[in-house]
Amino acid sequence: MPVLKFRVYWEEDESVYRDIAIKPTQTFLQFHQAILQAFEFDAKHKATFFRSNDNWQRGREIILEMDRTPRKVEPLLMAETPIGAAVKDPNQKFIYLYDFAKNWSFLVELIGVSKEENIKIVYPVCVRKEGLAPSQYGTKGLVGDKLVEMEEKYDLNKEGMDEDGFGEEGEDDASSDQQEELGAEDDLMF
Repeated sequence: MPVLKFRVYWEEDESVYRDIAIKPTQTFLQFHQAILQAFEFDAKHKATFFRSNDNWQRGREIILEMDRTPRKVEPLLMAETPIGAAVKDPNQKFIYLYDFAKNWSFLVELIGVSKEENIKIVYPVCVRKEGLAPSQYGTKGLVGDKLVEMEEKYDLNKEGMDEDGFGEEGEDDASSDQQEELGAEDDLMF
């Protein structure tokens, strides 16, 4: 069975994205759950997908649960709609909205199709993570292995740093005595 690979961009910052591989027979509900897991969001809020064109205009809606919101076209249900039924072209796009109060918005784009699934993998699966996921509630604390990842990425333990994390780059070679003299001269000028 083929596998579809989607790139899910956070709309606020396209350098933050997750690539998710999913079978065409799997549902939008499974895709929704995979996106939440990939971005470390909880599943407490409503969500919806929209089919989209190349200009990111919203098309037919695929909703989490039926509601009474009037729409021009009857929406599809995530649990009943397989991904493959909504993919109409090789660059298919969707818009994914989560938590309507906070309006988390993600742009979803089909970026690849594999002819065969890997029998060792349970789909859907996040196959690539780029960028630090946005914090669903407030600020995200850096603890445990996340802090280690940040230190490796930005090399925070680099030699030549003082205890506050500031380096010596840009400082002149003047000794502290010379700097004190310069400060005394400045005081006389005022």
